[in-house]
Amino acid sequence: MKSRTQHLQKHTRRLAALVLVFVTCAQVAVSQQQAVNRSKLALQVRTEFLHAWNGYKKFAWGHDDLKPLSKAYHDWYSEPLLMTPVDALDTMILMGLKNEADRTREYIAGNLSFDKDLSVQNFEITIRLLGGLLSSYQLTGDKRLLKLAEDLGNRLLPVFESPTGLPYRYVNLKTGKVRGEVTNPAEAGTLLIEFGTLSRLTHRPVFFEKAKRALVEIYNRHSPIGLVVTWINVETGQWTDKDSHISGAIDSYYEYLLKCAILFDDQDCKRMWSESIAAINTYLADEVSRQLFSLLGRMPYKELWYGHADMNTGKRTATTYGALDAFLPAVLALSGDVARAQRLQESSYKMWMKNGIEPEEFDYQKNEIVHAGYPLRPEIVESTYYLYHYTKNPEYLLKGTTMWNDFVKYCRTDEGYAALKSVVTKEKSDSMQSFLFAETFKYFYLLFAPPRTLDFDRVIFNTEAHPIRRKWL
Repeated sequence: MKSRTQHLQKHTRRLAALVLVFVTCAQVAVSQQQAVNRSKLALQVRTEFLHAWNGYKKFAWGHDDLKPLSKAYHDWYSEPLLMTPVDALDTMILMGLKNEADRTREYIAGNLSFDKDLSVQNFEITIRLLGGLLSSYQLTGDKRLLKLAEDLGNRLLPVFESPTGLPYRYVNLKTGKVRGEVTNPAEAGTLLIEFGTLSRLTHRPVFFEKAKRALVEIYNRHSPIGLVVTWINVETGQWTDKDSHISGAIDSYYEYLLKCAILFDDQDCKRMWSESIAAINTYLADEVSRQLFSLLGRMPYKELWYGHADMNTGKRTATTYGALDAFLPAVLALSGDVARAQRLQESSYKMWMKNGIEPEEFDYQKNEIVHAGYPLRPEIVESTYYLYHYTKNPEYLLKGTTMWNDFVKYCRTDEGYAALKSVVTKEKSDSMQSFLFAETFKYFYLLFAPPRTLDFDRVIFNTEAHPIRRKWL
């Protein structure tokens, strides 16, 4: 009897401790929620956007990017293509910066020309410039932007003239000469939102048809277990490696399978997404056992990550996950798999919190940084925005606030924002790519801004965060 009484007392104490933990956590959460002033944070993001934009205008106007430490400019090629103005324009519009947006739009319309003898990277030009022009056209109705987009689309079309229909990586904007026969699923398969939108707006099917074929040709070459890998030859259609993952060089291929299914109501894309995500969840998802130590003792739990595997066997080949991989919670949430998205977002946030800002690559099994750089990437913020939209859980506002404060603390400079060479030392790098304006500032702003700023359910974001309307006018 005494033993039974002691047993009951022990469990009563544990239950009381558990209740105390939950009550304390709830009180802390309420306190923190009250501290999240969304309108104030949205204004801060807007202010910091202007800080970086003014630095660009002061030292790099008319060029592609600002070098924030040396206060100089950087162009991708021998002549500028106005990467930052085009990438930044729709963010200015969403932030209500009308005068700045109008001046920038006039500058683009009057000065941007693609009649240049430049061999450009098709993928980057498509997601940044073609996507940016199309989004800003839809937001403003300025037909000059659509004319520029169509001219650019015409100049990019030669990339698809390979024996397989898979696009070459580079094309000369003036001559149409192509090069770069070895590409990857991301560069070959992240084109249909932009080319398909151009097709709908210009009533020219060729843009949609070429880009969709490229997406299908990647999918058709998946392994027997449903995976694709990093590198493929566009002339032979043969893979040149066996490394499957969701990171850079593959990531946005999967993103576009789902988004194109939604944007274009495309049943082929819907089927390819469904079959692909099943393989990803089977062979790339990785649950890692951990121990949580609390007042109740050890509590086992499992973290969800996505690693690398052999394309044919599914055997785990690496336990690395990084800043680019952090796009997946957003895509999972968009697909309806919110529960899995939330678990993976917890892992992404853990990676961020280890050093107060996320590294480019992280070994989740060893809990060690593999590549320590941070080039101002937006993906974890994007996923935070998506998950807050779908769950309305204030936890995501709290975490977004933490990330915003870290971002400003470690990356702000006198004239802009700088990438980090290392998230450990916080040493800065002389780089401020245009996606800072297109994506990172935009997703932070949309997380905190009123929902009326942008109707989430009426747009699809391309992989550069340029919103495209779901309905065609």
